[in-house]
Amino acid sequence: MSRYEKASHVFWRCQYHIVWTPKYRHRILKNKVGRDVYRSIHVYCEQLGCQVVELSIQLDHVHLVVKVPPNLSISRLMGALKGKIALKLFSKYPYLRKKKLWGNHFWQRGYFVDTVGINEEIIRRYVRHQEKEERS
Repeated sequence: MSRYEKASHVFWRCQYHIVWTPKYRHRILKNKVGRDVYRSIHVYCEQLGCQVVELSIQLDHVHLVVKVPPNLSISRLMGALKGKIALKLFSKYPYLRKKKLWGNHFWQRGYFVDTVGINEEIIRRYVRHQEKEERS
């Protein structure tokens, strides 16, 4: 049963592939901003009891494969990630807030989410090699 996590009264394996983008799909997730997003995702996921399985930060979008405990909804996870990361980036990089296009929002409103089931390795490989796919 090593594929499953255990809580007091439940065995679970809830994995999701999530993709989201900065506002207007600006190619802003590079250098220090991209590294801060990467680190923040790991920190905030750990705080919420989630486990990052794969993570790829592209210039204009984020791919995340994550294990989420059954007591946490995806909408709550995404609200926390997107909200906390945006606040952190706006405070650390004030020039981002000054761009009129942002309107005080760093991320697009929505996101893509899919469950990871039998094709887990295919999805993980896709996320891992996303940058190579973008260049070709």
